[in-house]
Amino acid sequence: MSVDHSSEQSPSTAENIFDVLIVGAGISGIGAAYHLQDQTPGTSFLVLETLDDFGGTWLTHTYPGIRSDSDLYTFGYRFKPWVGAPIASAEEILNYMGEVIDENDLDKHIRYQHHIDSANWCSTHKQWTLKGHRKDTGESVTFISNFLWMCQGYYEHAKGYTPEWPGMDKFEGEIIHPQTWPKDLDYKNKKVIVIGSGATAATLVPAIAADCEHVTVLQRSPTYFIPGRNENEMADQLRRLEIDETWIHEIVRRQILFDQAEFTRLAIEEPEFAKTELLNGVREYLGPDYDIDKHFTPRYRPWRQRIAFVPDGDIFKGITSGAASMVTDEIESFTKEGILLKSGDLLKADIIMTATGFNLSVLGGIEFSVDDKQVDFADTVTYRGMMFTGVPNMVWIFGYFRASWTLRVDIIADFVCRLLTHMKSNDVSSVEAALRPEDMDMPKLPWMDPENFNPGYLMRSMHLMPKRGDKPEWQHTQDYWLEKDELPKIDLKDSVFVYK
Repeated sequence: MSVDHSSEQSPSTAENIFDVLIVGAGISGIGAAYHLQDQTPGTSFLVLETLDDFGGTWLTHTYPGIRSDSDLYTFGYRFKPWVGAPIASAEEILNYMGEVIDENDLDKHIRYQHHIDSANWCSTHKQWTLKGHRKDTGESVTFISNFLWMCQGYYEHAKGYTPEWPGMDKFEGEIIHPQTWPKDLDYKNKKVIVIGSGATAATLVPAIAADCEHVTVLQRSPTYFIPGRNENEMADQLRRLEIDETWIHEIVRRQILFDQAEFTRLAIEEPEFAKTELLNGVREYLGPDYDIDKHFTPRYRPWRQRIAFVPDGDIFKGITSGAASMVTDEIESFTKEGILLKSGDLLKADIIMTATGFNLSVLGGIEFSVDDKQVDFADTVTYRGMMFTGVPNMVWIFGYFRASWTLRVDIIADFVCRLLTHMKSNDVSSVEAALRPEDMDMPKLPWMDPENFNPGYLMRSMHLMPKRGDKPEWQHTQDYWLEKDELPKIDLKDSVFVYK
């Protein structure tokens, strides 16, 4: 595997030729850079990031209380022990990522404020050409590489998803989305409505409730939560025994993943039992008289959407204290004073916060082409949720939702590094995942089975996503416990891989 340097390039472009380009310096891109450097020494690579610093989500999301909804023993990398509380703030996660960069001298491989507009694969030279611009100077930039590793995440950072409701222009207060939180927002002693019932709402409400006159959480339908203490007793006990942090990280990580596998099995095989257990956890905080059925009992079985951990039950404590309240209803319209509900009730507000989700971004919104022919990813079939038919030398990291996103960063990185080593040892420069003869009659299905996993942002954008097949290798199963064993065993000589 190597980049073709024989074609004439301008001096500035010649300096921007690499074996591998990584797009994105968030949790996926930094992990990819570490593994590439560690497992394929001598490979030249560059990380391109559109923001002015590393961190991705943890840099762009600045609303009060921003934190992980996954434990950091599994959301953290396998190679870097986590030593804090399981649920971490954005600042703590950024510090952790910064340590990874510093300890492994990765900063020299990252270029910030570099926005990629287009990417074209040339079959003749077996290389990608990426064109973009610097956000700080406006200067056009061009990069060339043999292999492209997309780590840009799955949603648009610039703007969150806010539905269009009647009368929004009539509201005399402020309407904001937490994803684009204003630095000067003053919510002290204000009446606030937070629309939404997911992890963002559960994080935001307890962070602002004490300063507001009152916070009303308005949801169309409830979400499952897992409340609990923000600590890991096993990790704390091992530290008291002065066990090495590397061992603690691995032991605790395995225990958490074992417990998660058991709960996932329960959610699928015994959904009513899993549902009862989840609701009992909420009931312990809110008491027997609270209307759990109305406000905290979802219409779907557990794990058809992500379940957020609520550290120390903080949002439930806000409800019991009277600082926050839940309203389960639908919006008829906005008014100048607030929101009119379909029940006829009027919720008054000074500020309305729409914690209503993301806009899905398929591969960063970059215009992809192969031999100057535009690629429509909806026409491709995905190989294990990371490669796409008709698109050579490219891997996309799309993580897990039932388990921590970063678990997939590690195991896909192992696959990519093994693939690059295999290509180099066999003196080939191109690989493409292609349907085999036995796959030709396979049905082309939506990227994700809505009976399996159906968050709103995914359902709204399914038509933009690659297709899946009805075989495990032609879909993103969202099953870490299956993939952790299967991905390392992928036969790189399988006919699914077409090398040139």
